Amino acid sequence: MVYLVRAEAFDAFYAREYAALVALAFVLTGSAAQAEDVAQEAMLAAYRRWGDVGEMEFPGAWVRRVCANVATSLARRRLVEARALLRLRGRRVEVAALDDGAAVFWAEVRRLPRRQAQCLALFYMYGCSVTETASVLGCSEGTVKTHLARGRATLAPRLGVHTDGERTNEL
Repeated sequence: MVYLVRAEAFDAFYAREYAALVALAFVLTGSAAQAEDVAQEAMLAAYRRWGDVGEMEFPGAWVRRVCANVATSLARRRLVEARALLRLRGRRVEVAALDDGAAVFWAEVRRLPRRQAQCLALFYMYGCSVTETASVLGCSEGTVKTHLARGRATLAPRLGVHTDGERTNEL
């Protein structure tokens, strides 16, 4: 008589293996937050290939190997980043000094809602067109135009500028 062994459901596999996987990842990374990320990445890999992994004799061994590989890759990446930071540490990037008026302007821009500030900075400081700004921020050109208009409208009274361009006070 031949018995067919049915593959375990992924949900049951996840519930059984996840806590031990996080513990393994913690031992390998030394960080609870990174351990959860590593374990989740390993489980995601198992889920994506569950048709094959679920049929394996020891799917838990497979996901533990993936977990160990992901943790090792993370450690290597952190080492490469640390070395790069050490190399770059001695380099200073000179930021052009802003005159008082520009400093006041950009301080007010930083007080705007995040998207308005981003649109204004890309448009005025970086010189991006509306189309380029929309592409960088992943939104429509209409959205960029709206954020630019709202940002300008908010800044004008703060900076003492009438909408016709006449200043009411000096920066």
